[in-house]
Amino acid sequence: MNKIGIIGDADSVLGFKVFGMDAFACETGEEAAETLHRIVKENYGIIYITERFYKELGKDIAKYEELRIPAIVPVPGIDGSYGMGLSNVKRAVEKAVGADILFSDK
Repeated sequence: MNKIGIIGDADSVLGFKVFGMDAFACETGEEAAETLHRIVKENYGIIYITERFYKELGKDIAKYEELRIPAIVPVPGIDGSYGMGLSNVKRAVEKAVGADILFSDK
């Protein structure tokens, strides 16, 4: 069975332990990138990353986009949402369907 983890600043991720997730508190983007690569190798099936680090780790995350596992999902951190989660859903639907059927004005 695959594990679920979350990467982000300490204030944002520690509460997720209550839900049985492994929380990885990081202070820098470099530390978050190292953690991401390490836990991918440890067979984490779902990896949540706070939007702050998700934005910083774009190239690192891109290495795993075509893989079925892990699913790497941005989540708002303690500092609020940057709107990345909704943006990713929109992009995934466009990729699957070939058109923007969710937010189109037409």
